[in-house]
Amino acid sequence: MAWLALIGAGLIEIAWAWAMKESHGFTRLIPSVIVVLTIPPSIFLLSYAMKSLPLGTSYIAWTGIGAVGTFAIGSIFLGETLTPFRVGSAALIVIGLIGLKLASAE
Repeated sequence: MAWLALIGAGLIEIAWAWAMKESHGFTRLIPSVIVVLTIPPSIFLLSYAMKSLPLGTSYIAWTGIGAVGTFAIGSIFLGETLTPFRVGSAALIVIGLIGLKLASAE
């Protein structure tokens, strides 16, 4: 259950990061409201996962899911540059996340 909460926290992190970008420095109302409404559940789910997962594993997985997800959003929807080096780097993060899951006792 902790890993599901952690995945949910990471997915919500993607939403608030994207909304933060779209808020243009909190000058646009709707994206700014989305940021404010999505950060608390992301943090709550992360804290729930930390009850049974190690701190390092939880935090790395949360930020890794968020990082790879926002990388994908930026590339697909915002026209950010895709290069082999950037894709390879994101793939290494995914490999690390899989390794953390496999090494987890839960």
